Amino acid sequence: MSHRPLRALSLIALIALFLSSATGQEAHGPTVFVQSYVWRNPDKAFGGFSGIELDARGQDMVVLSDRATLWRGRILRDAAGRIASVQTSGPVALHSSEGKRLGGDAGDSEGLAMTPEGRVFVSFERLSRIVFYPIDGGPAVRLPRYEAFRHLPPNDALEALAIGPDRALYTLPEGDVTHVGQTPIWRFKEGVWTQPFMISREGRWKPVGADFGPDGRFYLLERDFRGLFGFASRVRVFTIRGDRISAGAVLLETPPGRHDNLEGIAVWRDQSGAIRLTMISDDNFFPLQRTEIVEYALRR
Repeated sequence: MSHRPLRALSLIALIALFLSSATGQEAHGPTVFVQSYVWRNPDKAFGGFSGIELDARGQDMVVLSDRATLWRGRILRDAAGRIASVQTSGPVALHSSEGKRLGGDAGDSEGLAMTPEGRVFVSFERLSRIVFYPIDGGPAVRLPRYEAFRHLPPNDALEALAIGPDRALYTLPEGDVTHVGQTPIWRFKEGVWTQPFMISREGRWKPVGADFGPDGRFYLLERDFRGLFGFASRVRVFTIRGDRISAGAVLLETPPGRHDNLEGIAVWRDQSGAIRLTMISDDNFFPLQRTEIVEYALRR
C-alpha cells in the first residue's frame, strides 16, 4: 500500500490508538489476545513491513518491507511463549531478474510466502507480478505474468500471497476489481495460473495478508482504515478443497485504533497446541506510527 494517502491521517490514527488502549476495547471473535510487541531497530531501512513468515515453532522469522528489503531473524520467547525480544540479520535488498536492485514502483513489495525449505516468493503491487528468490540477495526468478495482473489498479493490486499444502501459490488483490462484491483468488499450480474461485467482499474490508495454517486452512488478514478512528483489522478463515472454497468465518475483528496498520500474517501452532495468529504492522516509515507484532490464539 502506498504511504502517501495515509500520512496525512497518521497523527489522528495515533491518537485513536491511545484512546482505544485507554478505554480497554477488546477484539471480537473466537480468539484470545496474547500480546502486542513493539519492535524497534535503528536501521534506516527498518519499517514498512507488509509480510511475515514464521517456522512451525514461531521462532525463525522472515519479514518483508514494502521498500524491497527482506529481513531474516529470530523471535525469542519466554516460558509462556510470549515475545521477549527479536533478533535480526537484515536487511537484504531485493533484486530484479537481471540482478539490479529494485526501487520505485518496481520495488513495491507487498506479499510474502515461504517454502518449507525457507525460500521465498514475493508479490509486487504497483508493477503487479510474483517472483521467486532461490537466494535472498540474488536475482529473482520471474513467474509467468497472469493476464489479469496487467489490468489491476496500481495501488490496489497484489497484496496477499500464500503457499498451500499442495505447494500451489495463492494471491488476491487489495482492491475491489470485480465491482460485484467479490474478490478473485488466483492460483499458480504446476506452472499454470488459474482463477478457481472468488470470496465475498464485505464493506470496506481490504485483503492485505494471507497464510495457510498447520490445519491446512486459508487465513486471510483484512484491514479497514476508518479515518479519525484509525485502523481496524479482521481475520477470516476458509477451507479449500480442489476448486472449491468455503464461505469463510470471522475469527478476529479488532475495533479501530486497537492496533496499528496490520498487513502481514503468519499462522502456526504454539507449545500448548493452539493455533496462533502472528501479525505485523506497516508503519509507513512515519515516526508517529510503530512496527507492532501482534499475536492472538484461537480458543481451544
